[in-house]
Amino acid sequence: MESENQTHVAEFLLLGLSEDPDLQPVLFGLFLSMFLVTVLGNLLIILVITSDPHLHTPMYFFLCNLSLTDICSTTTLVPKMLLNIQTESKAINYGGCLTQVYFFVVFIGMDNLLLTVMAYDRYVAICHPLHYTVIMNPRLCVLLVLVCLLINTVDALLHTLLLLRLSFCKHLEIPHFFCDLTQILKMACSDTLINNIVVYLSTILLGIGPVSGIIFSYTRIVSSILRIPSTGGKYKAFSTCGSHLSVVSLFYGTAIGVYLSSAVTDSPRKAIVASVIYALVTPMLNPFIYSLRNKDMKGALRKLAWGRVFS
Repeated sequence: MESENQTHVAEFLLLGLSEDPDLQPVLFGLFLSMFLVTVLGNLLIILVITSDPHLHTPMYFFLCNLSLTDICSTTTLVPKMLLNIQTESKAINYGGCLTQVYFFVVFIGMDNLLLTVMAYDRYVAICHPLHYTVIMNPRLCVLLVLVCLLINTVDALLHTLLLLRLSFCKHLEIPHFFCDLTQILKMACSDTLINNIVVYLSTILLGIGPVSGIIFSYTRIVSSILRIPSTGGKYKAFSTCGSHLSVVSLFYGTAIGVYLSSAVTDSPRKAIVASVIYALVTPMLNPFIYSLRNKDMKGALRKLAWGRVFS
């Protein structure tokens, strides 16, 4: 493959999920539907939480931020994909590609750290219930969200700035439906050692670290629940963690699936399908998990619906 010593390239080509022209209308309808369900579902969660005073608690404050993050992460990817399908174009300009990388890293990282913060919230609520309102005060909740945003902003900025120093080969075809950081690094003609080191360090610190925090929190939670004498008390305590545990399992299960599909298989199509589940299906399912498995959310949804009917 020939290479050019160019730092600034005109555009990349996103190959997408399929090059079959007969499948394009189907893919357009599918991803448009998924995008609308994701946005409307998460907006509904935000509306319900902000409108019901009973849900103005730390757990639902973090859930509100998680829903907002899911809207933003999906909006970073899907509109450009839909535009390319509609216009029968695969191109995304250099600046647009780096912008997509930056915001996707920010919002996926926010999902990761917010789930960790929510696990800590459940740990304090169950293991230290008498001190819950003192520990999880509004100031700490806002500070935790801001720290999560700051960490991911710095991480994404570092990755993006390191991409700017690379020169790229002539054939700039990305076998993906969005500008994936690892795929861009594979196309670079210049040395990517520093970039790869930063990616590995980021994965260890912002991947293994939060997962370890969640596992530690739930280990202590399970230990505390087992000490509760009554079966009803155990069920009530664990039911407050059910929705969060489901979302955690879905998020990290699909994330591991993306990693394994990229590392084990040579088929880019299988990796793309895993990425679709990770980046698009998970944010779409989160509102359903929290609305169907959470008694307080179901009650607030009914209250909001009946209020609209009577008004």
